[in-house]
Amino acid sequence: MTTPEKQIAVVTGAGRGIGRSTAERLAHDGMDVAVLDLDLVAAEETADLVRAAGRAARAYAVDVADRTQVGAAFASITEDLGTPTALVNNAGVTRDNLLFKMSDDDWRTVIRVHLEGHFVVSQCAQAVMVEAGYGRIVNISSVSALGNRGQANYATAKAGIQGFTKTLALELGRYGITANCVAPGFVVSDMTRATAERIGQDWESYLSDRVSAIPVGRAGHPEDIAHTVSFFCQPASGYVTGQVLYVAGGPKA
Repeated sequence: MTTPEKQIAVVTGAGRGIGRSTAERLAHDGMDVAVLDLDLVAAEETADLVRAAGRAARAYAVDVADRTQVGAAFASITEDLGTPTALVNNAGVTRDNLLFKMSDDDWRTVIRVHLEGHFVVSQCAQAVMVEAGYGRIVNISSVSALGNRGQANYATAKAGIQGFTKTLALELGRYGITANCVAPGFVVSDMTRATAERIGQDWESYLSDRVSAIPVGRAGHPEDIAHTVSFFCQPASGYVTGQVLYVAGGPKA
């Protein structure tokens, strides 16, 4: 395995939150970054942050579960920045509800974005990584993979991502490609604020309740996840693959 001199990361769902922090972190690690998001304006804002860190960046409006859009994006990335060496599958959505209230659309939307999205993007990435003989794939799961009330769709998708990751590790290791999974615990984000609103709890009391159950005594932040993703994207992590790392302020099983 020969480590490419130029490191180029593709980060999905990079318009905000964990995706944006990850793009910034990888830029500070010396990587150029392709910023993918449904919201092109938000993606451009992230790309500006990458450039401010001294690295090249391009923003692309992409539905990660749309093979045509993803294929076109990868063709553009290769032309604009070069051959991707790292992929961070971060794009995701929530449609929380108790099982008896969950609609077919709520179920299908979450499964489509997470599972089909990870599949399509990873398949496009592995094609160029196999040819190069090098690659790093990092999938974002969640502690919800262990089960979470009101998230039958999300928990199923996040658990599926863990199995998907381990399978990629088995299939792609011989080509110099690693695949690992980061599973965040409670992280302060637009998504968790929306959860508090959905259940009718004010943010401060919701935050306090969640933090009280975290051994380190604080909530997570997007930067906490980004630092962990960074390790898995480095050439030095080449002997680590097929792992699920919970970044949750305490032990998870």
